[in-house]
Amino acid sequence: MSVDLPTVSADSGGEAAETDVAVRPPASSVRLVATLAVAGALAGLLIVLVHEWSEPRIEAHRARVLAEAIDEVLASPASTDALYLENGALVDGAAVTADTTTLDRVWVGRDRAGVPVGVASVAAAAGFQDEIRLIFGYDPAAGAVLGMKVLESRETPGLGDKIEKDSAFVSEFRGVLAPLVGVKAGKATGAEDEVDMITGATISSVAIVEMINARLVEIGEPLGRWWSGGGSSAGAVGDDR
Repeated sequence: MSVDLPTVSADSGGEAAETDVAVRPPASSVRLVATLAVAGALAGLLIVLVHEWSEPRIEAHRARVLAEAIDEVLASPASTDALYLENGALVDGAAVTADTTTLDRVWVGRDRAGVPVGVASVAAAAGFQDEIRLIFGYDPAAGAVLGMKVLESRETPGLGDKIEKDSAFVSEFRGVLAPLVGVKAGKATGAEDEVDMITGATISSVAIVEMINARLVEIGEPLGRWWSGGGSSAGAVGDDR
């Protein structure tokens, strides 16, 4: 049995089934390039403006944080001035012959009479997660660390970050003799050079001890010569950081 199927004529239903599509001319490649160039230029200009606006503020913040850290590890000296390590000797800014931004430096703290009371130095080394950066105070006359403050750390929250948040650990660096000796918690003998490690954060706390010792070796000889010479510095007046 055959079934007759309805047919759709091209003049009626076929036209109704068609969809009108607007045909747009192809975009000009020159226009696309010009648009991208303008957008890129505006983005670049915005980045430059933001950088110019933020960089001085960032540097000012860093300088303020450093100044506060120096005061903390040197127990608030009356003044401080920078010393630069050049040709194996520590000299003040007036005696430096090279670009000071390329030189290693330490900061000397002085009492109201201008007498040096200690020096502050920055040290950095790998911890458990990433680099740890700290500053510590040191009294060459007594051979003792005066204090320590962590400046930058990405150690594990709740464990490794105790190197900066555990007040008991931080306080151990006040008056401890150098070179420092890290000992496991509960194993201390009472020696004046011992620092108790943090349980659960041994790697991070050992790194603190080792980087202070290493830094003291780096600056030991020039610092000893400068200190034994009376600690005189042309830049001693005022506060140079």
